[in-house]
Amino acid sequence: MTNVGPATEKKLRDAMERLLAGKAKRTDGRLTKANLHTEAGISRATMNRATAVIADWNAAVDSQTAPRDSKLVGLEETVTKLRQTITKLRDHNADLERRNKAAVTVIAELSAQLRSARGENPTGTVTPLRKGRSPGRQRSR
Repeated sequence: MTNVGPATEKKLRDAMERLLAGKAKRTDGRLTKANLHTEAGISRATMNRATAVIADWNAAVDSQTAPRDSKLVGLEETVTKLRQTITKLRDHNADLERRNKAAVTVIAELSAQLRSARGENPTGTVTPLRKGRSPGRQRSR
């Protein structure tokens, strides 16, 4: 037997329907008794006196996964898939960087061999060091 008035019971049942449908107006949508009384706009004590509604609530919550929880599970699965994709892409990127570095080395070697075969000896601006002086030091006067 319910010890609350019909208007209060209607508020609780309407709030219960909104929460179970995942369309909460005043709460975050979790299927808790705290959200039930907040969603209904009544006090916790008043809700506790509505024993028939509480029994229906307990039966509904025990048999149903929360819409918010099912969304959360779906999002966690998406995050897991995206993390796996990120890992694969990072590995692929590292492989491409290794191949690029190897290609640059081969191209530089082939270029040097081609210049050598053509008789083009690379000339640079090499300055010979004089004996007695170490590089990078100035003589103090």
